Amino acid sequence: MPIPASLVAITKAADVRFNGDRPWDLQVHNPALYPALLRDGSLALGNGYVRGDWDCQQLDELICRLLRAQAHRPLSLQAQLLDLGRVLRDLVGNPQTLRRSALVGRRHYDIDPRVYAVMLDPGMAYSCGYWRHATDLATAQEHKCQLICEKLQLQPGMRLLDMGCGWGGLAAYAARHYGVEVVGITVSGQQAQWMREHLADLPIRVEQCDYRQLPARDPGPFDRIASVGMFEHVGRRNDRIFFSTLERLLDSDGLVLLHTIGSACTTRRIDPWINAHIFPGGRLPSAMQLARGLEGMFLIEDWENFGLDYDRTLLAWWQNFEAAWPVLQHDSSEEFFRFWRYYLLSCAGFFRSRQGQLWQLVLSKPGRSCTYRSWRPVRQEPNMAAQQDAAKPEQHCFDVEDATSSHRRIEGHHPKPQ
Repeated sequence: MPIPASLVAITKAADVRFNGDRPWDLQVHNPALYPALLRDGSLALGNGYVRGDWDCQQLDELICRLLRAQAHRPLSLQAQLLDLGRVLRDLVGNPQTLRRSALVGRRHYDIDPRVYAVMLDPGMAYSCGYWRHATDLATAQEHKCQLICEKLQLQPGMRLLDMGCGWGGLAAYAARHYGVEVVGITVSGQQAQWMREHLADLPIRVEQCDYRQLPARDPGPFDRIASVGMFEHVGRRNDRIFFSTLERLLDSDGLVLLHTIGSACTTRRIDPWINAHIFPGGRLPSAMQLARGLEGMFLIEDWENFGLDYDRTLLAWWQNFEAAWPVLQHDSSEEFFRFWRYYLLSCAGFFRSRQGQLWQLVLSKPGRSCTYRSWRPVRQEPNMAAQQDAAKPEQHCFDVEDATSSHRRIEGHHPKPQ
C-alpha cells in the first residue's frame, strides 16, 4: 500500500521515515495505519502502537521530532472536522465538572497499585522531579519537595493544604522536616487509602474530594497552599473558580505554590489519545491563560521553568517500569506494556520538544505585608562544590536574587534530611 503524500511530507519535515533504519523511524507492520493516521491523527498513532501496528526503537525521540515539525496538526479534511468538533465541545460544555473529575481518579490512579509502586520513587511522587543537583530519581524528587517547602517558607506549626496530594510524598516530607500540619485532598480512593495506611503516624489528614468541595469540609484558613500536578485537570473554564477557592482558603499573609505542566503556546487543541486514555478532561494552560486566571486575586512572586526535567523524570519512570515488567506481566497483558511505554515515552518526547513546559509559581494576595525573596539551590562552581559541601555538611545553601540581580548566599534553617 503506497504511503499517502501528506504523511510523507510531514515525516520528511521531521526527519522521520516509515520503515527506515534509524532508531527513531517507524517500523510499520500493518498498512491500515496510514489511512488511520490521516483520519484520526495522534489518536490513531497511539492506538496503533498499543495494538502492535507499528514499532519504534526510540519512541521518545520520534515524538519529539514529530512535535517540533508540527505533525500533530490535522492532515485531512475529516481530521480537521473531528478536531473542530472537540474544540466546540470544549466551548459549549465543561469537561471538568465535579462528576467528571472523579473519572480521572478511576481511569488513571485507581489501577493496580503495584504499577506506581515499582515505577515511582520511594516517596511515590507522581510529578516532575528537580534534577539540578540530582543524579537519580529518588534524589530528584526529594529535592523537588525541599524546593517547594523552601519556596513556601514553611515554619513549624503552620497549616499546609496539599491540593491534589497524590500518595502524600510532599505532605510527608513537609510534616517530617518542617513540622507543619497538612490537609491533603485527592479524587482517588486508592491514593486516600494509601495515605491513611502509610502516613498515620504523621499530622496529616486526607480528604477524598474535589477542590470545589473542600471549603465545606475545611474552610481554613491555611498558612500555605501547594498544588502539585493538579492544575492540569482544572480546565480554563474553571480557572477563576480554582483561584477564588485558593483565595478563600488562604490566610491574608499566606503563600501558594502552583506546580503545573504548561503549554508553550495558547491553543484549544488537545491530544486525543491522552484525553481518551490517560487524563480525561485534562487541559494544559499557556502562560497567558494562567496569568489571566489569577489576575486580580493573586500576585506572582516567582515563576520558575524546568520543563526539560520532566523528560528525564519520565525516562526514569519508564526504566523502573520496564525493569519490573517480568513481575508485573503475570497479571497484565502485552497491550498494557505497550500502552504504558507509549504513554511515558511519548510524554518524554513532548517535553523534549519544548511544547511542554513545567512551571512553579509562588503566589500571594495583593495585601500581603511581607517582601518575598525567590529561592533557588545554590549555583556552585564545579571545582568548589566538594569543598563547600565538606565545610558545611549540615546546611542547605540557596541563592536569592535581589532587585539588582546580584546573588548573596543564605543558609537554610532546616537540618539536611537523613
